[in-house]
Amino acid sequence: MLDIFIKTHFSGGHHLREYPGNCEKPHGHNWKVKVTVRATELDHLGMGIDFRSLKQVVNRVVDDLDHRDLNEHPSFRERNPSSEHIAMHIFTELKDDLQTDRYSLYSVTVRETDSSGVTYYGG
Repeated sequence: MLDIFIKTHFSGGHHLREYPGNCEKPHGHNWKVKVTVRATELDHLGMGIDFRSLKQVVNRVVDDLDHRDLNEHPSFRERNPSSEHIAMHIFTELKDDLQTDRYSLYSVTVRETDSSGVTYYGG
């Protein structure tokens, strides 16, 4: 098996409803995102998935989050736009487009800072 990944980022604002501290106030992050696809075999070119193809699919989802108030995004009107929920949202949005007989979406990592983040594996 091979794990193939790309890294990207987006900027956005949010606040965590009912959070007992500063994160309840509006603030922003430059979220870093890592998307990993697990391949069980290679194609005729020797690739699990073409990086360009992976980037196109991921950018479609990440661009929808970029430079906006995440609390106003339809996916976060009823749940906090925490890093955990953001990772789950990205995974859900990507899953169908990154599923073939050779590879499938394995994980999505979202980091608010260089030293804190979350990885979602689906399920």
